[in-house]
Amino acid sequence: MDHLVYLDTKSQELTLLLNGEKDIILRGATGRKLPYGRVKENDCLYFCENNASGIIKAKAIVNRVTFTDKLDVEASNQIVDRLQDRIKLHDKALKRFRGKRYLSVIEVGSVEEIDSFSFDKSNYSNMDDWLLVEDISKMQ
Repeated sequence: MDHLVYLDTKSQELTLLLNGEKDIILRGATGRKLPYGRVKENDCLYFCENNASGIIKAKAIVNRVTFTDKLDVEASNQIVDRLQDRIKLHDKALKRFRGKRYLSVIEVGSVEEIDSFSFDKSNYSNMDDWLLVEDISKMQ
């Protein structure tokens, strides 16, 4: 399964993934929204930055996924704090995930830059920061 993941430009997530300083993609929400329960080991993640360019620049393979059960604020904050060195987000971006009831912790490997390409987002009415695309070649 292929996924399109928007990365935080201000935190330089793409650069940190490519140079090996970052190996976790974190998502969190009050409810169980994507990617919760929908990403699994060996799925392929394609990355673009949240700067409105619409250009996919890199990919990675999912090594491990952890979906939390419903958390209270304290437990959520503890998980985010414990993983902060691997998440590598600036404070404002980290704040988005603190206190969320459901966290998706996606550990990635085999991160590599690819020949950049733009994607057709017309089939995706809900433009969130994580899109389940099944087959990336259908987005080109």
